Amino acid sequence: MAEHLFDDTFVVKKLDPDGKKFDKVSRVEAMSDDCRTYMQLDVATEVYPMRVDEKFKMVLAETLNLDGTPDTGYFTQAVGETLADRFEYVMQGKVYKIADYAPPKPKEDADTSNKDADTSIDPKVEVFASFGGLLMVLRSDPSFAAPFELDKRVFLLIRKGP
Repeated sequence: MAEHLFDDTFVVKKLDPDGKKFDKVSRVEAMSDDCRTYMQLDVATEVYPMRVDEKFKMVLAETLNLDGTPDTGYFTQAVGETLADRFEYVMQGKVYKIADYAPPKPKEDADTSNKDADTSIDPKVEVFASFGGLLMVLRSDPSFAAPFELDKRVFLLIRKGP
């Protein structure tokens, strides 16, 4: 079986945190089980509904071929079993940005008198992809971003449960 670019289990933390923008799409905020990776993902919830506290497995792969051979860019059902057969929701897209994450600066009127607060910030990297206008951002430690390249075509695959 081919290796994936990314593979983790997430828990939905929020749906549409900035309010509902579209009737058939929701922005999902999720955190990986180990709390090392944050994700925002636009999902066509009319087709694939999601709920807060729901667990799902998410994979990013370069190809749907189980043997890892490169994808031709054309899909045909005559090929036999593919990685897509093992998941419930599949999208194809491209990585369009990879950037260091800069956390938002605290507001000037925020209480900064707590000297026990953790002020150390581990470096984070964000990977952005677009799936026909549905966007995704993954934020984690820098090592997770190594297999990603700008303009790399990726398949996002999701199935509910662990």
